[in-house]
Amino acid sequence: MLTHLAIRNIVLIEALALDFGRGLGVLTGETGAGKSILLDALGLVLGNRADSALVRAGCDKASVTATFEFNPSSRRKPGSGAAGSDQADGDSGFRRNDGWPETIIAALDEADIELEPGEPLLIRRQLKGDGGSKAWINDQPVGVALLREISGALVELHGQHDDRGLVNPRGHRALLDRFAGADRAAVASAWEQWRAAEDRLAEARAAIEQAKADQDLLLAHLAELTALEPQAGEEARLAETRAAMQKGERLSGDLEELRHVWEGSDSPLASLRVAARRLDRIASEHPLLAEALAALDRAVIDAGEAEDKLAAAAEALVHDPEALDAAETRLFELRALARKHRCEVDELPKTMREMRTRLDAIDAGEAELDALEAAAAEAGERYRAKAEALTEARLKAAKTLDRAVAGELAPLRLDAASFLTSIGKLSEERWGPHGMDSVEFLIATNPGADFAPLGKIASGGELSRFILALKVALAEQGGAATVIFDEIDRGVGGAVASAIGERLARLAYGGQLLAVTHSPQVAARGGTHYLIAKSTEGTVTKTSVSLLDEAGRQEEIARMLSGAEVTPEARAQADRLLEGV
Repeated sequence: MLTHLAIRNIVLIEALALDFGRGLGVLTGETGAGKSILLDALGLVLGNRADSALVRAGCDKASVTATFEFNPSSRRKPGSGAAGSDQADGDSGFRRNDGWPETIIAALDEADIELEPGEPLLIRRQLKGDGGSKAWINDQPVGVALLREISGALVELHGQHDDRGLVNPRGHRALLDRFAGADRAAVASAWEQWRAAEDRLAEARAAIEQAKADQDLLLAHLAELTALEPQAGEEARLAETRAAMQKGERLSGDLEELRHVWEGSDSPLASLRVAARRLDRIASEHPLLAEALAALDRAVIDAGEAEDKLAAAAEALVHDPEALDAAETRLFELRALARKHRCEVDELPKTMREMRTRLDAIDAGEAELDALEAAAAEAGERYRAKAEALTEARLKAAKTLDRAVAGELAPLRLDAASFLTSIGKLSEERWGPHGMDSVEFLIATNPGADFAPLGKIASGGELSRFILALKVALAEQGGAATVIFDEIDRGVGGAVASAIGERLARLAYGGQLLAVTHSPQVAARGGTHYLIAKSTEGTVTKTSVSLLDEAGRQEEIARMLSGAEVTPEARAQADRLLEGV
């Protein structure tokens, strides 16, 4: 709730600091005293548009600081005691929160602003004379968009030109669901499961369609690869064989000449062997001849080894033009396929396996598609069942809410009007985690008139009273921490004003409600009473706000009853009003 508001240099306010508490607080003052200035100033910290006209004349900047606190405590049913009191009540019929609203926590987390349980929320907005503005939350700079994002959970303002809160149909569905105690989480969960199943089905369908589109090309590529049947390591082996054959082709002439030299009766080896046999016959005649024979024997052996090596080399480097052409052709085909598939030659077997897998997946995918279609259909049926149950709960709650609001209209001088919670069926493309329905609060101001949205038919005063009736009917569903009604009693008096005051006081139990009022009956219901006054010192006009004590309240309510001149009769009537609450 709003606990403190500090204003500097806003229009007629030079400096002002106000403390607020629980219960019903009323703000009164003569017309033109500056009540709207307070709401404009509060609007700045709630993210309203910065208007340089709000900066006090002669000042280059203005500022507003608001402090909000959240104290986990049970909201009470109306009981005994003064309106707006905060006495304990063990039998709580209202909600209990254990921390700041999730919408605020989530928004602050997104902005990297930490807020500990029990820590106050301090919002400051500075406005420059040139129209620029800055904002801070707990002394951290923030954008105005963040203020607007969290404002709905902090303050609910209902005024003559209300276009948010209960008037905005975007929030009507959630309000009705809370009133119904509906299981929105189950519907949202079923929706998410259905969407996930549909997404998986769509992905599988897309994959199969793509595979089918590629099927003919895959088959052609696979046939080409299968016909060639590449083997791992084949490129290296072919390259090595090809290189050896090419070398043999180059050396074939030389090898042929050597073959003629080493073969025949006059070959070097044959001559060495003849010489060795002849020397062997005379080697015993002299030691040197024996040594010569030994050397010649070694030469015969070496020459024999050379002959063997030459024969082996000739065999290894044999030149077969057909074999060379076949090796080159296969090597070129393998490399061409590798370029075609943008891979290495040794990766071609893997590419073949992948193609077979993709083709197999088409058949397998059809079977999987059937299973995914069945799962998506089942998830859709679960969602429809949950959403239809939610629709039934809404229809039942709508009747109850309509009766509750209707019971509040007559005391508020709206007995000729009717209230209707309209529930419509959304087209399937607009279904969502919220279900299959649209919800909007409608009114008809006269019997037989067509129902229409709240903000389009009701006048300013009627609109505020309709909202009050709806707020009373929805009291246990909670809302913003602070609720403000701006001149809800405009144009009414007597019993109607008294009924308004009684309902405002009832709504304020355990929470915080502020009412800007011209009605003494409403003012008398306040637990706290603030007087807004305007004074002139020389050429300077200022607005001030003061918290009234009991005597001050009596005098102000008497003024509201009698006008400029407060009479004893007015004071006596003010006493009766104060005693009557």
